[in-house]
Amino acid sequence: MADKIRIQMMGSFALYINEIKVDQLVDKSRKGVSLMQILILSRGESVPNHRLMSALWSEEKSSNPENALKTLVSRMRALLNHVVPDLGRCIVAERGAYSWQCMPEMTVDVYEIEDIFARLEGKEESDLVRRDLCDRLLRLYGGDLLLSSEQNEWALSRATSLHNRYMAAVYSYLELLKQKEDYDSIISVCRKALEVDNLDDRLHMDLMSALIRTERNNEAMLQYKYVMHLYYHYLGVRPSDNMQEFYKQIVNSGKTLDLNLESIRNELRESNEQRGAFICEYMVFKEIFNLQMRNLERLGSTMFLGVIMVGNMDGSVMDSMRQDNIMQGLIEILRVNLRKGDTVARFSPTIVALLLPMVNYNTGHMVMERVKARFYQKYPNCSVAFNYRIGPLSSDTKAEIQGKNAALLNKD
Repeated sequence: MADKIRIQMMGSFALYINEIKVDQLVDKSRKGVSLMQILILSRGESVPNHRLMSALWSEEKSSNPENALKTLVSRMRALLNHVVPDLGRCIVAERGAYSWQCMPEMTVDVYEIEDIFARLEGKEESDLVRRDLCDRLLRLYGGDLLLSSEQNEWALSRATSLHNRYMAAVYSYLELLKQKEDYDSIISVCRKALEVDNLDDRLHMDLMSALIRTERNNEAMLQYKYVMHLYYHYLGVRPSDNMQEFYKQIVNSGKTLDLNLESIRNELRESNEQRGAFICEYMVFKEIFNLQMRNLERLGSTMFLGVIMVGNMDGSVMDSMRQDNIMQGLIEILRVNLRKGDTVARFSPTIVALLLPMVNYNTGHMVMERVKARFYQKYPNCSVAFNYRIGPLSSDTKAEIQGKNAALLNKD
């Protein structure tokens, strides 16, 4: 019985003989493995010698590159024959070129994946067959093409194309599952696809939506917080408005109507043990802001909006891990040192927004200076610039102008 040979190209490169991984290839000849990968990706087509030499020795100078290529091919054939008899014959010499020809009982994951794409991109398959194909695709696609390889510049365009086709297939599969209202499968598909592309908004939102539909609200909230951390910590950007809208969906999901006044009051009442400012997500802050603006219009009163921005003293980009630690420390300082009626939210990776009711310019600046002092007490040698701005929110433009004039007089 012939050995079953499986070649893995997705995620990392590996060769399996009867499902036993062979490690000596990469250890003994990295350039030979690169040659093998280039030929396999040609899928039976000839690769001219000049193209192989350009890819394999792009940053090296050789007095006789053609001879170096012949020597590499000879050594690689011998190494493959040592792994499995006659495996070296898969590297086929042609006039001025080489190609890869698979042996019987040999499979290559990238070939299978491309065949699945071809079938999915057609219109003739039934829903049941499409589901089977997509499930197999999810199992085979363990990561982008040669993601862990060192010399994969020549594979980048192919990897990008495969990634885009994979995501298109996943999106199409999710739409099919939504039609079937198979939310458990949607959760499974999203989580598997996120292992490939962890920054895809659509996958995160479909996952959270399916968790809500299956009444797994705690998991949805954990996923939301994970996404917020992912964007702030690794990308240094604020998530999209659509992503942040999910916070309200998660909070509102699973609520049941209770007309008992006492139970509603108990549900709404904040615990007396919670002290300091109210820390919330940006979308909640936005809702509180709009509600406060309505109250200002009705009552003709004024409240203040403050923003705090931190950054390196020299203006350079702050390391994401350091930035996240400092921002978390700043928010904790605000929670402890502000009043219970104040509201705080992270507006962007380096900016915090504050709503401060019942203050004027003088007390507002005093509050911000106190926070600044606490910040530098906690981070005395951090070389971080702490900048803030504070201004009134008023339904009456005249009141805002008068407030600014008063501040100028006080400053003088």
